[in-house]
Amino acid sequence: MNDKLMEEAIRFSVDHESSWDREVTDNWGVHRSDPPPWNRLLGPVHSRGPNSGVVVLAGRTVASWGEPRRADLTFSIAKTYLSLLAGVAHDRGLLPDVHEPIRARLPGIGFDDGRNREVTWEHMLQQTSEWRGTCFGFSDQADHYRAVTFGRKPDGKKGDLRATLAPGSYWEYNDVRINQFSLALLHLFGHSLAEVFGEAIMRPVGATNDWRWDGYDNSWVEIKGHRVQSVPGGTHWGGGLSISAEDQARIGQMLLNGGRANGQRVLSAEWIERMRTPCGIAPYYGYLVWLNTDHAIFPSVPATSYFGIGAGSSFCWIEPEREMVVIIRWLDSAFADNLFKRILAAVDGD
Repeated sequence: MNDKLMEEAIRFSVDHESSWDREVTDNWGVHRSDPPPWNRLLGPVHSRGPNSGVVVLAGRTVASWGEPRRADLTFSIAKTYLSLLAGVAHDRGLLPDVHEPIRARLPGIGFDDGRNREVTWEHMLQQTSEWRGTCFGFSDQADHYRAVTFGRKPDGKKGDLRATLAPGSYWEYNDVRINQFSLALLHLFGHSLAEVFGEAIMRPVGATNDWRWDGYDNSWVEIKGHRVQSVPGGTHWGGGLSISAEDQARIGQMLLNGGRANGQRVLSAEWIERMRTPCGIAPYYGYLVWLNTDHAIFPSVPATSYFGIGAGSSFCWIEPEREMVVIIRWLDSAFADNLFKRILAAVDGD
């Protein structure tokens, strides 16, 4: 590794910190760009740290900066962690067939009527479900025609009602549907997803206890006679997962190692391969992970790389060709490809 080039890459990252305020203000967050009545918080949020990062090469941390041990909101990278939980359910036999309609296993939770009857687990994992309904007071319409930095541009105005199509025929980044998917996973496990995540993922990878996954004030449901809080797959309307860059790197290393960590199997290699399989109608997306198929998202990065990406912006970059995991927190996303190119040059010693 070229230490000087890595220092320059780190300086580039620090110099291009996110424009989001470090303290929570009226100009902070994703919800503020929603049309009423969806432009409000339903769960807690908190101040953020500085631009931070970790670079792990072949299992060894070769660079870190900022506050890599600070538990910070990671926004939509929580979606990728929902995919890990779906993998845990699959490996345990709770979710044997991703092509099975969700209603077949979980009747009565919002998948029983109309086209919702056809929605499968894979549709939800690939964000092609076209599920219609309300989850914790918010309609899926809130994210109709939503534009995201690395996805296909929609042809309408965010929040306008769009005619929905058959499940599996249209890709849309929709946080209400993701929250409905999280609710389905909660019913599937029959336990708090935060607890399952801690037991099945965080403890085996050797993570700290300095993380939390919060739900909304109104996302409490009854499971097996107990009141349990459903958690969202992001922080669009508050709540979500607060976690450190170092703990994220531990999860990324487990994925890089084919689902193993500290001598034990955490997740099946089969599930990780499914996560990395391109969606037929959105080849830049897998099972709640971003793919770099044909270098479509990041031109300077190998096509085999895959990512968890969150607003703000946060990146969990897994680069199998170099056995590398990179966590970046609070970067202006417009400079992500340039930063990744610099990190690659430093690692390759160019």
